Formats: sequence, structure tokens, C-alpha cells
Amino acid sequence: MKPTRPRSRHAGYILLVDDNDELSVALGQYLEAQGYSVDFAADGPRALSIAEENTYDAIVLDGVMPGMDGLEVARRLRTDLKLKTPLLMLTGRTALDDKVAALDAGADDYLCKPFELRELLGRLHALLRREHGRVVPDVLRVGDLTLDTGTLEATREGQALTLTPIGLRLLEVLMRESPRVVTRARLERVVWGDTLPDTDTLRSHLYLLRRVVDRGFKTPLLHTLPGFGYRLEDRRESATDPRSAVA
Repeated sequence: MKPTRPRSRHAGYILLVDDNDELSVALGQYLEAQGYSVDFAADGPRALSIAEENTYDAIVLDGVMPGMDGLEVARRLRTDLKLKTPLLMLTGRTALDDKVAALDAGADDYLCKPFELRELLGRLHALLRREHGRVVPDVLRVGDLTLDTGTLEATREGQALTLTPIGLRLLEVLMRESPRVVTRARLERVVWGDTLPDTDTLRSHLYLLRRVVDRGFKTPLLHTLPGFGYRLEDRRESATDPRSAVA
């Protein structure tokens, strides 16, 4: 069993993984000034070893490192170590495909370089709020899709769905509002609070959410309404539901 460290004097424990010593020192000093305790790893193998030995509230991981890159580290954290620790990936790649690849590998969110330190802190706060501040659990259903907000288990047609914490949060909001339309601004505010992401971030997460929720199933549930927002509904059930006329 991993050691559980006392938290009374700290905002949380962060593992910072980056091969750039200068950047690591600057980020570490900033996070420690905000009340966090920070451990450092300069490469992928060291990061995996430290993460296996200790419990962290979040991991900040550089996407590009020599040898084992950030994508491979993220995959191993999720598949080999089975960690669900919130993972924020730092990336200098701004193409949508690269951002989706980071989320696919197991990152919960990403931050494009260069970035402001305040934005890094805001993203970490958002991840930690989602991890520790959930409401009273219940089971949500839309068509053959279910989400247990207590266990964070999502299923469709009885098949377990694997979602990131942000994907789960988006799904929860859309399911609670179903079949009403949820605007892009509302989704961004609920998930990221006042630290709004770049224009591709929500699109990346919704792309992955749609792929998990709808791919391989006969009836699509997640619908985009250009210029309005997004709606989660089983249109077979809502054809006679007057609420569907809202959109």
C-alpha cells in the first residue's frame, strides 16, 4: 500500500515531470509558493518509479522528453500502474490531433506552451475540484447510457465506458440537462471555471467523449447544434417529448 502523507499543512502533493531543469525549478518554486509540495522527475522511468512509490494529488507531465516521451509515460501510468491521479500534460504541439493524442494517452487536460503560471495553477485547481468536490451521487440515464456519479462508472448497453475525469464531468452535465441544449460557454465554465481553455480544448474533449459514447453503437446520443451548443439525447425517445422543442 502506498504511504498516505499528512495534508494539514499543504494544498496538495504534485509530481512534476520535465527534463528541463530551469523550467522545473521555476514551476516547482511557484507551486510551492501556492502551498503545494512538489516532487521532481527528470525522465519517464524515474517518474513511473516515484509515482508507484508515492501518492499524489496531481501529476504535471511534459509531453516531449528524450527517451520515453510524455505520451508513453501517461499510458504506463494508466495501464501499468492503474493510477487515476489527475494528469495535466504540458505540450508545445498545438495541432488538434496532438491534443487529442495527449487525452487519448491518459491526460485529463493539457496546457499549450508557452503558458502563464496562473493558468497552470487554475488548471490544477479545476482538476482537483473535480476530483474532490463531487455532489451527492446518483445514477443518470439517457437511453441505454447510464452514469453512476458515485462510482464514476459509465455504461452503454451494459458495456463499461472508459472516460477521463473531464469527459466524465462533461457527460454528467449533458446528462443532467438532457434533452436540453448546453452552450459551449456553459460547458467551459462548469469544467474549467474562470480559467477558460483555448478554443480547441473543449472540442478535443467532446471529440473523445463522442467517440467513447457513440462509436460502435447504432444510435448516436451526443449531438452538436452549430451556433447553439450540444445536446445529449436518444431521439427515439424524445420524438414525442415537448422538451426537445427547446433546441
